[in-house]
Amino acid sequence: MFLRILDRLEETIIATLIAAATLLIFVAVLQRYAVGVPFLYPIFYGINITWAQELCIYMFVWMAKFGAAYGVRTGIHVGVDVIVNMLKPKYQLKVIMFGLLAGAFFTFIVGSMGAKFIVELYPTDQVSPDLEMPRWIIFLCVPLGSYLMCFRFLQVALAYWKTGQLPHHDPGHVEGVVESVHAAKDLAR
Repeated sequence: MFLRILDRLEETIIATLIAAATLLIFVAVLQRYAVGVPFLYPIFYGINITWAQELCIYMFVWMAKFGAAYGVRTGIHVGVDVIVNMLKPKYQLKVIMFGLLAGAFFTFIVGSMGAKFIVELYPTDQVSPDLEMPRWIIFLCVPLGSYLMCFRFLQVALAYWKTGQLPHHDPGHVEGVVESVHAAKDLAR
């Protein structure tokens, strides 16, 4: 139950951030060019979204941190396994487990350093330039995303240890398409 909630929360955060950033960029570009059109000038001139670029950068950073954890969980994270696939199965297990545990260790270190940074940054009352948002909130994505990625590495390592299977992504599969095709066939009957 907890893992299902965490999975959906992770996916929701990523999808919401990318949708909001895309919409914000669209509105900012529209506003920038609409000001140059004489009959739209009075409508868009009063809108001040100079903070949009800064917010989009922060949203993409947060999305990348949580997206990396999602990539580990689903098997779409970048990995080079050409040499590993050439090894005998007993060596593959050891090399893959080492890689997963090394990833967990590295992301734990990054998360811990990020948490230390947040703790030291919190009392300074520093804010971002345009949004004037507390900087510790902006950088909170480093420990949160890194600890989540560490958890995902450990989750994949445990599953691999038990089953011998790594999560993998079929680039030809689009979630929901197969179900839609089956539903359409059922409707046609």
